[in-house]
Amino acid sequence: MAWHVVIAGGGFGGFYAARTLERVLPPQAAKITLVNDVNFMLYTPLLPGAAAGTLEPRHVVVPLREELGRTDLRLGTVVGATPERKAIQVRGAEGKVEDLTYDQLVIALGSVSRTLPVPGLAEHGLGFKSLPEAIELRNHVLRTLEIAETLEDPAEREAWLSYVFVGAGYAGLEGLAELQDFAADVIDLYPRCRTQGMRWILVEARDRVMPEIPADLAEFAQRELRGRGIALRLGHTLQSVEADRVTLSGDEVVPTRTLVWTAGVKPHPVIPRLGLPLDDRGRIRVDATMRVDGHEDVWAIGDAAAVPDPAKKGKEATPPTAQHAIRQGRAVARNVAATIGNGRVKPFRFKTKGVFVDMGQGQAVATTLGIKWRGVPAWWLARSYHLAMLPGAKRKLRLLVDWNVQVMFGRDASELGGLGRAPRLGHDPTGGGTPTGDEAAAEGVATSGNGAAVRAPAAPS
Repeated sequence: MAWHVVIAGGGFGGFYAARTLERVLPPQAAKITLVNDVNFMLYTPLLPGAAAGTLEPRHVVVPLREELGRTDLRLGTVVGATPERKAIQVRGAEGKVEDLTYDQLVIALGSVSRTLPVPGLAEHGLGFKSLPEAIELRNHVLRTLEIAETLEDPAEREAWLSYVFVGAGYAGLEGLAELQDFAADVIDLYPRCRTQGMRWILVEARDRVMPEIPADLAEFAQRELRGRGIALRLGHTLQSVEADRVTLSGDEVVPTRTLVWTAGVKPHPVIPRLGLPLDDRGRIRVDATMRVDGHEDVWAIGDAAAVPDPAKKGKEATPPTAQHAIRQGRAVARNVAATIGNGRVKPFRFKTKGVFVDMGQGQAVATTLGIKWRGVPAWWLARSYHLAMLPGAKRKLRLLVDWNVQVMFGRDASELGGLGRAPRLGHDPTGGGTPTGDEAAAEGVATSGNGAAVRAPAAPS
Protein backbone atom coordinates (compact mmCIF):
# COMPACT_ATOMS: atom_id res chain seq x y z
CA MET A 1 0.00 0.00 0.00
CA ALA A 2 1.34 3.46 -0.99
CA TRP A 3 2.32 5.96 1.68
CA HIS A 4 0.15 9.03 2.08
CA VAL A 5 2.04 12.32 2.35
CA VAL A 6 -0.11 15.32 3.26
CA ILE A 7 1.16 18.88 2.82
CA ALA A 8 -0.81 21.55 4.67
CA GLY A 9 -0.37 24.89 2.91
CA GLY A 10 0.29 25.85 -0.70
CA GLY A 11 2.66 28.78 -0.34
CA PHE A 12 6.33 28.70 -1.30
CA GLY A 13 7.23 25.95 1.17
CA GLY A 14 4.24 23.70 0.45
CA PHE A 15 4.42 24.15 -3.31
CA TYR A 16 8.12 23.32 -3.57
CA ALA A 17 7.75 20.40 -1.16
CA ALA A 18 5.04 18.89 -3.38
CA ARG A 19 6.96 19.51 -6.59
CA THR A 20 10.15 18.01 -5.19
CA LEU A 21 8.28 14.94 -3.88
CA GLU A 22 6.85 14.41 -7.36
CA ARG A 23 10.39 14.33 -8.71
CA VAL A 24 12.12 12.19 -6.08
CA LEU A 25 9.40 9.61 -5.35
CA PRO A 26 8.31 6.95 -7.86
CA PRO A 27 4.61 7.35 -8.83
CA GLN A 28 3.60 4.14 -7.06
CA ALA A 29 5.52 4.89 -3.86
CA ALA A 30 3.27 7.52 -2.32
CA LYS A 31 0.11 9.52 -2.71
CA ILE A 32 0.73 13.25 -2.30
CA THR A 33 -2.11 15.49 -1.11
CA LEU A 34 -1.78 19.26 -0.88
CA VAL A 35 -4.37 21.11 1.23
CA ASN A 36 -4.81 24.81 0.48
CA ASP A 37 -7.61 27.34 0.77
CA VAL A 38 -7.09 28.60 -2.81
CA ASN A 39 -5.99 26.80 -5.96
CA PHE A 40 -2.92 28.95 -6.54
CA MET A 41 0.39 29.94 -4.97
CA LEU A 42 0.90 33.68 -4.58
CA TYR A 43 4.35 34.83 -5.67
CA THR A 44 4.57 37.42 -2.90
CA PRO A 45 7.64 39.39 -4.13
CA LEU A 46 5.50 40.51 -7.08
CA LEU A 47 2.59 41.66 -4.89
CA PRO A 48 3.67 45.35 -4.91
CA GLY A 49 3.67 45.23 -8.72
CA ALA A 50 0.10 43.95 -8.75
CA ALA A 51 -0.95 46.66 -6.29
CA ALA A 52 0.70 49.38 -8.38
CA GLY A 53 -0.83 48.27 -11.68
CA THR A 54 2.51 47.17 -13.15
CA LEU A 55 1.37 43.54 -13.31
CA GLU A 56 -1.94 41.87 -14.08
CA PRO A 57 -3.07 40.25 -10.79
CA ARG A 58 -3.50 36.80 -12.39
CA HIS A 59 0.12 36.91 -13.48
CA VAL A 60 1.53 37.01 -9.94
CA VAL A 61 -0.06 33.69 -8.96
CA VAL A 62 0.91 30.13 -9.92
CA PRO A 63 -2.02 27.73 -10.58
CA LEU A 64 -1.31 24.66 -8.45
CA ARG A 65 -3.11 22.20 -10.70
CA GLU A 66 -1.08 23.34 -13.71
CA GLU A 67 2.31 23.06 -12.03
CA LEU A 68 1.76 19.91 -9.90
CA GLY A 69 1.12 16.93 -12.12
CA ARG A 70 0.83 14.06 -9.59
CA THR A 71 -0.32 15.94 -6.49
CA ASP A 72 -3.95 15.68 -5.38
CA LEU A 73 -5.09 19.23 -4.57
CA ARG A 74 -7.63 19.39 -1.73
CA LEU A 75 -9.29 22.80 -1.60
CA GLY A 76 -10.06 23.57 2.01
CA THR A 77 -8.93 25.17 5.27
CA VAL A 78 -7.02 23.32 7.98
CA VAL A 79 -8.94 23.88 11.22
CA GLY A 80 -7.18 21.45 13.57
CA ALA A 81 -5.19 18.27 13.98
CA THR A 82 -5.03 15.13 16.12
CA PRO A 83 -1.43 13.90 15.84
CA GLU A 84 -2.16 10.84 18.00
CA ARG A 85 -4.57 9.64 15.28
CA LYS A 86 -2.32 10.90 12.45
CA ALA A 87 -5.07 13.11 11.07
CA ILE A 88 -5.77 16.75 10.33
CA GLN A 89 -9.21 18.33 10.17
CA VAL A 90 -10.08 20.14 6.94
CA ARG A 91 -13.08 22.33 6.24
CA GLY A 92 -13.93 21.92 2.58
CA ALA A 93 -15.29 24.53 0.20
CA GLU A 94 -18.84 23.36 0.98
CA GLY A 95 -18.30 23.96 4.71
CA LYS A 96 -18.10 20.37 5.95
CA VAL A 97 -15.21 19.42 8.27
CA GLU A 98 -13.58 16.05 7.57
CA ASP A 99 -10.57 14.08 8.84
CA LEU A 100 -7.65 13.65 6.47
CA THR A 101 -5.28 10.91 7.62
CA TYR A 102 -1.59 10.81 6.77
CA ASP A 103 1.55 8.73 7.08
CA GLN A 104 3.81 11.78 6.79
CA LEU A 105 2.61 15.37 7.36
CA VAL A 106 4.35 18.57 6.24
CA ILE A 107 2.99 21.78 7.80
CA ALA A 108 3.62 24.83 5.62
CA LEU A 109 0.73 27.09 6.62
CA GLY A 110 2.72 30.31 6.58
CA SER A 111 1.82 33.48 8.42
CA VAL A 112 -0.69 36.30 8.67
CA SER A 113 -0.28 39.99 9.46
CA ARG A 114 0.67 40.69 13.06
CA THR A 115 -1.40 43.48 14.58
CA LEU A 116 -1.05 45.35 17.85
CA PRO A 117 -3.78 46.68 20.15
CA VAL A 118 -3.65 50.17 18.63
CA PRO A 119 -7.00 51.97 19.03
CA GLY A 120 -8.82 52.12 15.71
CA LEU A 121 -6.31 49.98 13.78
CA ALA A 122 -8.66 47.07 13.10
CA GLU A 123 -11.49 49.40 12.07
CA HIS A 124 -9.56 51.76 9.79
CA GLY A 125 -6.28 50.07 8.81
CA LEU A 126 -5.54 48.31 5.53
CA GLY A 127 -3.34 45.20 5.25
CA PHE A 128 -0.85 44.33 2.54
CA LYS A 129 -0.15 40.61 2.58
CA SER A 130 -2.68 38.95 0.27
CA LEU A 131 -3.72 39.53 -3.34
CA PRO A 132 -7.19 40.84 -2.39
CA GLU A 133 -5.55 43.31 0.01
CA ALA A 134 -3.15 44.50 -2.70
CA ILE A 135 -5.93 45.06 -5.23
CA GLU A 136 -8.10 46.77 -2.61
CA LEU A 137 -5.20 49.07 -1.74
CA ARG A 138 -4.74 50.06 -5.39
CA ASN A 139 -8.48 50.69 -5.75
CA HIS A 140 -8.43 52.68 -2.51
CA VAL A 141 -5.63 54.96 -3.73
CA LEU A 142 -7.55 55.63 -6.94
CA ARG A 143 -10.74 56.32 -4.98
CA THR A 144 -8.92 58.85 -2.79
CA LEU A 145 -7.78 60.68 -5.91
CA GLU A 146 -11.30 60.64 -7.34
CA ILE A 147 -12.81 62.00 -4.11
CA ALA A 148 -10.10 64.61 -3.59
CA GLU A 149 -10.65 65.90 -7.11
CA THR A 150 -14.27 66.77 -6.24
CA LEU A 151 -13.44 68.75 -3.07
CA GLU A 152 -13.23 72.54 -2.98
CA ASP A 153 -11.50 72.85 0.42
CA PRO A 154 -7.70 72.27 0.19
CA ALA A 155 -7.53 71.32 3.88
CA GLU A 156 -10.16 68.62 3.41
CA ARG A 157 -8.46 67.48 0.24
CA GLU A 158 -5.14 67.11 2.11
CA ALA A 159 -6.42 64.21 4.22
CA TRP A 160 -7.51 62.31 1.11
CA LEU A 161 -4.10 62.86 -0.49
CA SER A 162 -2.04 61.72 2.51
CA TYR A 163 -0.91 58.10 2.78
CA VAL A 164 0.70 56.54 5.87
CA PHE A 165 2.50 53.18 5.87
CA VAL A 166 3.54 51.60 9.17
CA GLY A 167 6.43 49.12 9.01
CA ALA A 168 9.62 49.52 6.93
CA GLY A 169 10.37 45.88 6.15
CA TYR A 170 10.08 44.36 2.68
CA ALA A 171 6.29 44.71 2.42
CA GLY A 172 6.09 48.25 3.75
CA LEU A 173 8.99 49.77 1.86
CA GLU A 174 8.34 48.04 -1.48
CA GLY A 175 4.58 48.54 -1.23
CA LEU A 176 4.88 52.27 -0.46
CA ALA A 177 7.54 52.85 -3.12
CA GLU A 178 5.54 51.08 -5.85
CA LEU A 179 2.23 52.74 -4.94
CA GLN A 180 3.82 56.18 -4.71
CA ASP A 181 5.37 55.58 -8.14
CA PHE A 182 1.95 54.53 -9.45
CA ALA A 183 0.17 57.55 -7.96
CA ALA A 184 2.82 59.91 -9.37
CA ASP A 185 2.14 58.41 -12.83
CA VAL A 186 -1.63 58.87 -12.73
CA ILE A 187 -1.97 62.14 -10.77
CA ASP A 188 -1.65 64.14 -14.00
CA LEU A 189 -5.19 62.95 -14.75
CA TYR A 190 -6.44 64.84 -11.66
CA PRO A 191 -5.74 68.61 -12.04
CA ARG A 192 -6.72 69.66 -8.50
CA CYS A 193 -4.76 66.80 -6.93
CA ARG A 194 -1.74 67.55 -9.09
CA THR A 195 -1.79 71.20 -8.03
CA GLN A 196 -2.04 70.35 -4.31
CA GLY A 197 0.31 67.37 -4.34
CA MET A 198 0.39 64.18 -2.28
CA ARG A 199 1.97 63.33 1.07
CA TRP A 200 3.49 59.89 1.70
CA ILE A 201 4.81 58.89 5.14
CA LEU A 202 6.68 55.74 6.21
CA VAL A 203 6.62 55.04 9.96
CA GLU A 204 9.13 52.63 11.54
CA ALA A 205 9.77 51.93 15.22
CA ARG A 206 13.47 51.19 14.63
CA ASP A 207 16.08 53.76 13.66
CA ARG A 208 16.51 52.50 10.09
CA VAL A 209 14.60 50.81 7.30
CA MET A 210 15.12 47.23 6.16
CA PRO A 211 17.22 45.59 8.91
CA GLU A 212 17.58 42.58 6.56
CA ILE A 213 19.99 44.44 4.25
CA PRO A 214 23.41 46.06 4.91
CA ALA A 215 23.33 49.45 6.61
CA ASP A 216 24.80 51.36 3.65
CA LEU A 217 22.16 49.93 1.28
CA ALA A 218 19.47 50.83 3.79
CA GLU A 219 20.86 54.37 3.89
CA PHE A 220 20.73 54.53 0.09
CA ALA A 221 17.11 53.35 0.18
CA GLN A 222 16.30 56.07 2.72
CA ARG A 223 17.93 58.74 0.53
CA GLU A 224 15.98 57.51 -2.48
CA LEU A 225 12.70 57.65 -0.59
CA ARG A 226 13.40 61.14 0.75
CA GLY A 227 14.44 62.28 -2.73
CA ARG A 228 11.01 61.28 -3.98
CA GLY A 229 9.33 63.40 -1.31
CA ILE A 230 8.48 60.50 1.01
CA ALA A 231 8.73 61.45 4.68
CA LEU A 232 10.39 58.97 7.03
CA ARG A 233 9.36 58.77 10.66
CA LEU A 234 12.09 56.52 12.06
CA GLY A 235 11.94 55.73 15.76
CA HIS A 236 8.20 56.45 15.77
CA THR A 237 5.20 54.25 16.54
CA LEU A 238 1.50 54.40 15.76
CA GLN A 239 -0.59 55.53 18.74
CA SER A 240 -4.15 55.62 17.38
CA VAL A 241 -6.15 55.57 14.17
CA GLU A 242 -9.36 57.41 13.35
CA ALA A 243 -11.38 57.61 10.15
CA ASP A 244 -9.72 60.87 9.08
CA ARG A 245 -6.43 61.00 11.01
CA VAL A 246 -3.67 59.02 12.70
CA THR A 247 -1.64 59.91 15.76
CA LEU A 248 2.05 58.99 15.95
CA SER A 249 4.36 58.94 18.96
CA GLY A 250 5.27 62.44 20.04
CA ASP A 251 1.61 63.40 19.57
CA GLU A 252 2.09 64.08 15.85
CA VAL A 253 -1.33 64.10 14.20
CA VAL A 254 -1.50 63.34 10.47
CA PRO A 255 -4.79 64.02 8.65
CA THR A 256 -5.24 61.00 6.38
CA ARG A 257 -7.78 58.58 4.98
CA THR A 258 -5.19 55.85 4.31
CA LEU A 259 -3.32 53.82 6.95
CA VAL A 260 -1.51 50.72 5.68
CA TRP A 261 -0.23 48.28 8.32
CA THR A 262 2.78 46.16 7.34
CA ALA A 263 4.51 45.83 10.73
CA GLY A 264 5.43 42.17 10.88
CA VAL A 265 3.82 38.74 10.67
CA LYS A 266 2.78 35.94 13.02
CA PRO A 267 2.14 32.22 12.46
CA HIS A 268 -1.16 31.13 10.95
CA PRO A 269 -3.96 31.26 13.60
CA VAL A 270 -4.57 27.50 13.42
CA ILE A 271 -1.03 26.62 14.54
CA PRO A 272 -1.88 26.61 18.29
CA ARG A 273 -4.73 24.16 17.60
CA LEU A 274 -2.58 21.47 15.99
CA GLY A 275 -1.42 19.89 19.25
CA LEU A 276 2.27 20.44 18.47
CA PRO A 277 5.04 22.02 20.60
CA LEU A 278 5.49 25.78 20.08
CA ASP A 279 8.27 28.24 20.87
CA ASP A 280 7.79 31.55 22.68
CA ARG A 281 6.75 33.27 19.43
CA GLY A 282 4.06 30.72 18.63
CA ARG A 283 6.02 28.87 15.93
CA ILE A 284 6.25 25.08 15.76
CA ARG A 285 9.44 23.73 17.36
CA VAL A 286 11.50 21.63 14.96
CA ASP A 287 15.03 20.26 14.86
CA ALA A 288 17.65 20.96 12.20
CA THR A 289 16.05 18.42 9.84
CA MET A 290 12.68 20.26 10.16
CA ARG A 291 11.08 17.34 12.03
CA VAL A 292 8.70 18.46 14.77
CA ASP A 293 9.98 17.77 18.28
CA GLY A 294 8.51 14.52 19.58
CA HIS A 295 6.72 13.61 16.33
CA GLU A 296 8.57 11.30 13.93
CA ASP A 297 5.96 11.67 11.17
CA VAL A 298 5.35 15.44 11.27
CA TRP A 299 7.50 18.15 9.69
CA ALA A 300 7.13 21.95 9.67
CA ILE A 301 8.64 24.62 7.44
CA GLY A 302 8.25 28.28 6.50
CA ASP A 303 6.96 31.15 8.60
CA ALA A 304 5.00 28.88 10.94
CA ALA A 305 8.10 26.89 12.01
CA ALA A 306 11.14 27.83 14.09
CA VAL A 307 13.69 26.18 11.77
CA PRO A 308 17.22 26.69 13.18
CA ASP A 309 19.17 29.06 10.95
CA PRO A 310 22.45 27.44 9.86
CA ALA A 311 23.85 30.89 9.09
CA LYS A 312 23.48 31.74 12.80
CA LYS A 313 24.71 28.29 13.93
CA GLY A 314 21.18 27.33 14.95
CA LYS A 315 20.95 29.99 17.67
CA GLU A 316 18.11 31.78 15.86
CA ALA A 317 15.28 30.73 13.58
CA THR A 318 15.47 31.35 9.84
CA PRO A 319 13.94 34.66 8.71
CA PRO A 320 10.45 34.61 7.10
CA THR A 321 11.61 35.04 3.49
CA ALA A 322 10.64 33.32 0.27
CA GLN A 323 14.25 32.22 -0.26
CA HIS A 324 14.23 30.18 2.94
CA ALA A 325 10.73 28.76 2.42
CA ILE A 326 11.64 27.51 -1.07
CA ARG A 327 14.82 25.77 0.13
CA GLN A 328 13.05 24.33 3.18
CA GLY A 329 10.31 22.93 0.94
CA ARG A 330 12.85 21.16 -1.23
CA ALA A 331 14.87 19.91 1.75
CA VAL A 332 11.88 18.61 3.71
CA ALA A 333 10.63 16.76 0.63
CA ARG A 334 13.94 14.91 0.37
CA ASN A 335 13.83 14.11 4.09
CA VAL A 336 10.29 12.75 3.79
CA ALA A 337 11.39 10.64 0.81
CA ALA A 338 14.40 9.39 2.80
CA THR A 339 12.12 8.46 5.73
CA ILE A 340 9.80 6.50 3.43
CA GLY A 341 12.77 4.72 1.87
CA ASN A 342 14.59 4.13 5.19
CA GLY A 343 17.31 6.53 4.15
CA ARG A 344 19.16 9.22 6.09
CA VAL A 345 17.58 12.58 6.72
CA LYS A 346 19.78 15.67 6.47
CA PRO A 347 19.77 19.00 8.32
CA PHE A 348 18.62 22.13 6.53
CA ARG A 349 21.59 23.98 5.03
CA PHE A 350 21.13 27.35 3.38
CA LYS A 351 22.66 30.80 3.64
CA THR A 352 21.05 33.83 2.04
CA LYS A 353 22.79 34.52 -1.25
CA GLY A 354 21.39 38.00 -1.70
CA VAL A 355 18.47 40.34 -1.19
CA PHE A 356 16.52 42.51 -3.61
CA VAL A 357 14.38 45.50 -2.68
CA ASP A 358 12.37 46.85 -5.62
CA MET A 359 11.46 50.52 -5.19
CA GLY A 360 9.55 51.32 -8.35
CA GLN A 361 10.48 52.02 -11.95
CA GLY A 362 14.27 51.99 -12.35
CA GLN A 363 15.07 52.02 -8.62
CA ALA A 364 16.13 49.20 -6.30
CA VAL A 365 18.83 48.14 -3.88
CA ALA A 366 20.37 44.68 -3.84
CA THR A 367 23.23 42.60 -2.57
CA THR A 368 24.36 39.40 -4.33
CA LEU A 369 27.24 37.21 -3.20
CA GLY A 370 28.69 40.11 -1.23
CA ILE A 371 28.39 42.61 -4.11
CA LYS A 372 26.18 45.62 -3.45
CA TRP A 373 24.00 47.14 -6.16
CA ARG A 374 21.79 50.19 -6.33
CA GLY A 375 19.71 52.14 -8.81
CA VAL A 376 18.99 50.80 -12.32
CA PRO A 377 21.48 47.85 -12.15
CA ALA A 378 19.85 46.63 -8.92
CA TRP A 379 16.37 47.09 -10.44
CA TRP A 380 17.38 45.06 -13.49
CA LEU A 381 18.88 42.32 -11.29
CA ALA A 382 15.75 42.19 -9.12
CA ARG A 383 13.47 41.75 -12.12
CA SER A 384 15.79 39.16 -13.68
CA TYR A 385 15.84 37.17 -10.44
CA HIS A 386 12.05 37.13 -10.08
CA LEU A 387 11.64 36.22 -13.74
CA ALA A 388 13.98 33.27 -13.25
CA MET A 389 12.33 32.10 -10.01
CA LEU A 390 8.67 32.37 -11.08
CA PRO A 391 7.49 28.79 -11.83
CA GLY A 392 6.06 28.00 -15.25
CA ALA A 393 7.07 29.15 -18.73
CA LYS A 394 3.65 30.70 -19.39
CA ARG A 395 3.86 32.79 -16.24
CA LYS A 396 7.37 33.98 -17.11
CA LEU A 397 6.23 35.10 -20.55
CA ARG A 398 3.20 36.94 -19.16
CA LEU A 399 5.38 38.64 -16.56
CA LEU A 400 7.81 39.79 -19.24
CA VAL A 401 4.96 41.12 -21.41
CA ASP A 402 3.42 43.02 -18.47
CA TRP A 403 6.69 44.69 -17.59
CA ASN A 404 7.33 45.79 -21.18
CA VAL A 405 3.77 47.02 -21.70
CA GLN A 406 4.04 49.13 -18.54
CA VAL A 407 7.36 50.63 -19.67
CA MET A 408 5.94 51.59 -23.08
CA PHE A 409 2.40 52.67 -22.17
CA GLY A 410 2.44 53.44 -18.44
CA ARG A 411 0.06 52.11 -15.80
CA ASP A 412 -3.68 51.72 -16.16
CA ALA A 413 -5.75 54.09 -14.01
CA SER A 414 -9.00 52.10 -13.90
CA GLU A 415 -10.57 51.50 -10.48
CA LEU A 416 -12.07 48.00 -10.53
CA GLY A 417 -13.26 47.68 -6.94
CA GLY A 418 -16.60 46.16 -7.93
CA LEU A 419 -15.13 43.08 -9.59
CA GLY A 420 -16.38 39.91 -7.94
CA ARG A 421 -19.41 41.64 -6.38
CA ALA A 422 -22.01 41.64 -9.11
CA PRO A 423 -25.27 43.38 -8.15
CA ARG A 424 -28.53 41.46 -8.17
CA LEU A 425 -30.47 41.58 -11.42
CA GLY A 426 -32.80 44.57 -11.23
CA HIS A 427 -30.77 46.29 -8.52
CA ASP A 428 -31.46 50.03 -8.11
CA PRO A 429 -28.02 51.77 -8.08
CA THR A 430 -29.53 54.96 -6.60
CA GLY A 431 -30.33 53.15 -3.34
CA GLY A 432 -34.07 53.79 -3.67
CA GLY A 433 -36.41 51.44 -1.83
CA THR A 434 -35.71 48.97 0.93
CA PRO A 435 -34.47 45.56 -0.25
CA THR A 436 -36.09 42.59 1.40
CA GLY A 437 -35.57 38.85 1.61
CA ASP A 438 -33.42 37.43 -1.17
CA GLU A 439 -32.67 40.93 -2.54
CA ALA A 440 -31.12 41.97 0.78
CA ALA A 441 -28.99 38.84 0.99
CA ALA A 442 -27.77 39.20 -2.59
CA GLU A 443 -26.85 42.88 -2.22
CA GLY A 444 -25.03 42.52 1.12
CA VAL A 445 -27.87 44.18 3.07
CA ALA A 446 -29.25 42.73 6.29
CA THR A 447 -32.68 43.57 7.66
CA SER A 448 -33.14 44.31 11.33
CA GLY A 449 -36.02 42.99 13.39
CA ASN A 450 -38.24 45.95 12.51
CA GLY A 451 -37.64 45.54 8.78
CA ALA A 452 -35.16 48.40 8.38
CA ALA A 453 -32.24 47.83 6.03
CA VAL A 454 -28.76 47.64 7.58
CA ARG A 455 -25.74 47.68 5.27
CA ALA A 456 -23.51 44.66 5.87
CA PRO A 457 -19.72 44.92 5.57
CA ALA A 458 -18.48 44.71 1.99
CA ALA A 459 -16.85 41.47 0.88
CA PRO A 460 -13.14 41.55 0.05
CA SER A 461 -12.22 42.43 -3.51
